[in-house]
Amino acid sequence: MTAGRPDPGPTFGQLTSRRGIPIVNADSRTLPRLLSTLLAAVLTTGLSVVGAAPAAAGQTGLRAADPSVIRVGGTYISVQSLNGGIAVRQAASPDALAAATARQVWTDGRNLGEVWAPEIVTDGGRYYIYFSAGRGSAHRMYAIHSASPASGYTAERQLALPGGKWAIDGSLFTFNGQRWFVWSGWAGDTNVEQNIYLSRMSDPLTPTGSRYVISQPRESWERVVGNPFINESPEAIRDPNGQLHIVYSANGSWSDQYCLADLRLRAGGDPTYVWGWYKSNGCLFGSNRATMMTGWDPTLHVNGPGHHSFVLLNGDIATSPPAGPRFPLMFHAVPKGTAYSWANRYWYTGTFCWWGNTTYRRANVPGPTADTGFSLKFFE
Repeated sequence: MTAGRPDPGPTFGQLTSRRGIPIVNADSRTLPRLLSTLLAAVLTTGLSVVGAAPAAAGQTGLRAADPSVIRVGGTYISVQSLNGGIAVRQAASPDALAAATARQVWTDGRNLGEVWAPEIVTDGGRYYIYFSAGRGSAHRMYAIHSASPASGYTAERQLALPGGKWAIDGSLFTFNGQRWFVWSGWAGDTNVEQNIYLSRMSDPLTPTGSRYVISQPRESWERVVGNPFINESPEAIRDPNGQLHIVYSANGSWSDQYCLADLRLRAGGDPTYVWGWYKSNGCLFGSNRATMMTGWDPTLHVNGPGHHSFVLLNGDIATSPPAGPRFPLMFHAVPKGTAYSWANRYWYTGTFCWWGNTTYRRANVPGPTADTGFSLKFFE
């Protein structure tokens, strides 16, 4: 069942936007060429295509939050905060991760405090896990790394992020040959609102230069739940046109208003220039119709979906999927009919696909007021 849409979503023979504009012309004459092209893309990147019509929401047996999952070869690797430290699971499919053995790879030997939202990526043949630890306003980003996904990690190292402020939900990605670190943080020393920031990285452990704000929770649909207002859990991905997206969570994680929204960098844009980013005009994956972007419908089976993972090959946005089929997604949510609370969150397996010819609009800011390109559709 899809995320609130009665139809099963686009398939190889029906690839159109919500407005009926073809993403791919898949008539009988072009279908063989289309299948060949998509198969070549899959073989080139090593991506796994997901079936087009999952029966229902993919709740795993894992009562947990903040999934981070990558694929290395035929193995899916996840990390989570567990027992005051960080644990790694490995399995042959995303669905099998919940039943896989959780191997503790790091413990909080220095009593740093709460350990939140570890993120795993690979860089230069090594595995890097980034996580936030601390108490209250002392939360900062740390990293550990190893040549093996489930053992041999170094001691934690605090990242010297510019600004020196509270920081959570950070992750590394490379875009156009430059490493970047993206995270959620505060502008000052108090939690009035959480913004999304970028910083260049000279290597996987070393931020360089300034921090750049690229999103603030200033739209009405992301200010339904406040104190504070939040933009958090940023995850990078590259669309079929080569444009950078940062998909993030908005509204309070403690409420069923939690949802996913999108930032799309304009073609050829500078990632450090805030007005080069265009924000979706509402939630793209959420459970409340009033906050959804026009053409996107609320979930059927879960409440407050958020803090997702795109399950990319090697965690590398260079392996982001092509237009057309659906690809794996992990997210956390609360089952409908269950009281919404942090304790009731589960990991879910879902899917996503690119949605073409989608316009994001804005007002009273520098630059063009509209930008058209790829957006995303998410499915339970």
